Amino acid sequence: MPVAVVVGMQWGDEGKGKVVDLFSREADVVARYSGGNNAGHTIYQDGKPYVLHLIPSGIFHPDKLCVIGNGVVVDPSALAEEIAMLEKAGVSLENRLSLSDRANIIMPYHCLSDRGRESSSQFKKIGTTGRGIGPTYADKMARAGIRTADFVDTDRLREKFLANYEEKKKVLKHLYGHEIPEFSQLFDDLLGYREILLKYMGDSHAVMKRQIAENKNVLCEGAQGVMLDVDHGTYPYVTSSNSTAGGACTGLGIPPTKIDRVAGVIKAYTTRVGEGPFPTELLDADGEQLRKDGHEFGSTTGRPRRCGWFDAVVARYAIELNGIDAIALTKIDVLDNFDVVKVCTGYRHNGKIIEEMPPSLDVLENCEPVYKEFKGWREKTSGVEDFQKLPDNAKRYIDGLREILGVGFLMISTGPQAQETICLEKLF
Repeated sequence: MPVAVVVGMQWGDEGKGKVVDLFSREADVVARYSGGNNAGHTIYQDGKPYVLHLIPSGIFHPDKLCVIGNGVVVDPSALAEEIAMLEKAGVSLENRLSLSDRANIIMPYHCLSDRGRESSSQFKKIGTTGRGIGPTYADKMARAGIRTADFVDTDRLREKFLANYEEKKKVLKHLYGHEIPEFSQLFDDLLGYREILLKYMGDSHAVMKRQIAENKNVLCEGAQGVMLDVDHGTYPYVTSSNSTAGGACTGLGIPPTKIDRVAGVIKAYTTRVGEGPFPTELLDADGEQLRKDGHEFGSTTGRPRRCGWFDAVVARYAIELNGIDAIALTKIDVLDNFDVVKVCTGYRHNGKIIEEMPPSLDVLENCEPVYKEFKGWREKTSGVEDFQKLPDNAKRYIDGLREILGVGFLMISTGPQAQETICLEKLF
């Protein structure tokens, strides 16, 4: 099975970075298909954490080709910083990093627009990172975006940038009261990234087509999670791209018939960042303990994550929507200190039990989770590498999840380090 897609099954932050890093050992190509530098994957190398926002997690393995697809929106300054960080760490990117020539570029006015809308009393607060992701995708859909290929011809780039600049200057001034820097300054700054963009730029569709034709193991990774998908998530409290498995086709130029399997990544509990409904959220000591023991603070923004019990309604929805056939379960060790561990199996709303994901935010915001309880284990699972060595109650909890979801586990993560993993099945 040479092509696999890995998706987050909740609201992001499921631990995809570590999981993709482990799966990368079996892969020849690791390709990113959605999102921008609003996502952060934390990878541990030699005990040191590295946070990647744009470059795929497989970059730490010297024999892997890493692709940033056309579905990703790219902040040139963020990409340059990431490349510099990796080079400083001794990671060679030569002939190993390919940036799509069709990827849209995040401009400074996109970030100003993002922050202006988020802070304005005229608009509903979404809880974005302020990195300009939404406005960049908006320009992409409005056919006004600037793409990496535009950097080849600087005269053409200047013409497109000037047209956008004049429009954004008026909008930002009148809508948010923000002044935009002078055109010449912004354009000179933009040209400062031209060399690095052209160095890594290529036709990602052609690259993927060739790798698949050569029967290489291709691992496709998205950003965020299913519940933040712009079409299928808790809209409007979502990201601006398709984080579901289908995004791999449009975001990398892969025919759907070439995808062989979809694996999901899910926490043993649930978190989300930003605004929006969260049925199993815990606003008590249990929620605080999950945050503390799980170090639940955003790797991109540092914001504290909202924490709650495992939501099987969300998980089943993710499985059905993406065709997930196996799951990587993460952070089981965070539950070590609980007497009781709960799993939400449905929602109670107006006296009725709902087991399918409702499209209505009103239902999600006003429902009561229906829980199944499991006995806690009060024993250390951190670092366990053999399923049989887990505490009996931890095994019962994992088996209970498997039964509720109807899908088995590829691996179980028992800590942030690569070796702190129970490997049960290969991806490829």
